[in-house]
Amino acid sequence: MKNINWSLFVLVSALLLGSCGNGTAVESTSAPAQTTAAVTAAPETTAAAETISPDGSMYAELSSGMPAAFEASDGWSNGSMFNVTWRADNVTFNDGKMQLTIDKDPKPKGGVPYSGGEFRSKDFYGYGLYEVSMKAIRNDGVVSSFFTYTGPSDNNPWDEIDVEILGKDTTQVQFNYFTDGKGGHEYMYELGFDASEDFHVYAFDWQEDSITWYVDGVEAHKAEKRIPVTPGKIMMNAWCGTGVDGWLNAFNDSSLPVSAEYQWVKYTPAG
Repeated sequence: MKNINWSLFVLVSALLLGSCGNGTAVESTSAPAQTTAAVTAAPETTAAAETISPDGSMYAELSSGMPAAFEASDGWSNGSMFNVTWRADNVTFNDGKMQLTIDKDPKPKGGVPYSGGEFRSKDFYGYGLYEVSMKAIRNDGVVSSFFTYTGPSDNNPWDEIDVEILGKDTTQVQFNYFTDGKGGHEYMYELGFDASEDFHVYAFDWQEDSITWYVDGVEAHKAEKRIPVTPGKIMMNAWCGTGVDGWLNAFNDSSLPVSAEYQWVKYTPAG
């Protein structure tokens, strides 16, 4: 594992930036030997919501409203296993954090009864280190996520790198990736804590020949075969599934609304 050096961030004006696919059921796998990485907590910030440096590094603070580099998905559904319509109203900023909420949809569309929240960058990002501070939802049938994605809606191949916490067991996290639409790389990592109880830093270092995932700065998993090559959007979402009870368990809507929370997101380019 290589060490990652951080660059200082320089404040500038706003930046620029589709949606996602997700994994399938997997068996839990023992964690590899742990190695500490130079993945850090949130950097010092100013009153601005986001910073960017000349080398392309980006940091977005999610405590004071929608950063200019990001947007909320609104008014459509992924279909398939996604049993939500994305609603911009389900992306909120309260108490110094961003909330992505799953709820009953007040205006159900196309037979989809629930609404979900999705937050995504306007621009595309390539090789480098991706980090987020998040707290997941504990609830059968839901997913809280952090990932990169691009696909046919961007006139690109489907390339994706995932961090997904399944609400049925928030003591684990699932890592996965897709290269030109081909997945099958799911890996379940035992966290040693409950991801729904507090904020933790989840990260992945995407290089030309590997992807290395980290939890709170500790290496959790590494992939070195058929690595994605296409820059994607940085994304986070919270959704409930349908037809995938073997993976997520049947969705329990008795406690709606439920929300995943996020404090900040950071990107440091490779090199």
